[in-house]
Amino acid sequence: MFEGHDTTASAISWALYSLCEHPEYQERVQAEVDHILEGRDSDNIEWSDLSKMEFLTMVIKESMRLHCPVPLISREITQPLSLDGVTIPVGTPCTINIINVHHNPTVWPDPYSFKPERFHPDNMKDKDSYAFIPFSAGPRNCIGQHFSLNEQKVLLGRLLRRFTFTLDPDRTVTKKPAAVMRTETGMWMIATPRTPSL
Repeated sequence: MFEGHDTTASAISWALYSLCEHPEYQERVQAEVDHILEGRDSDNIEWSDLSKMEFLTMVIKESMRLHCPVPLISREITQPLSLDGVTIPVGTPCTINIINVHHNPTVWPDPYSFKPERFHPDNMKDKDSYAFIPFSAGPRNCIGQHFSLNEQKVLLGRLLRRFTFTLDPDRTVTKKPAAVMRTETGMWMIATPRTPSL
């Protein structure tokens, strides 16, 4: 449970950071959320709304690719593995650097740019299933990944419905990779109340 809240909080923070850096995408997410909630008496996001948040989903995934809430994972070899003619024996500890996987330019062109459209279904249909592994992969992947994605959609949707975010120009955001991707001195933002367009 600890990792679930910590990594999801990191993912939400970095998604907001990316949207601050790209206000055109922030406006697009806000328009999507406004459209979904149009005509309602409440800003509550319902279960049936989550699948309609298509662009927000792309933003979340691209943010997790670019900023990797979990920068690396460790595993142990359970059966002999041959790579380039070298056999790695059972019991060997391995570290999988998710940052490198998500920034491989042969898989992700222009890997350090924030481009949510990478995750449009048409652009993902030919991607290897191990090209994007923010929740690990295989038999030991994160059992809470769907919950985390839904939690991110609800929280980001509610926040962006009510506010427009900008980065504090006087405070630099510097990444501090650890068990969870953090910052050196925090992530300072300005939240400006907005009136949703209906």
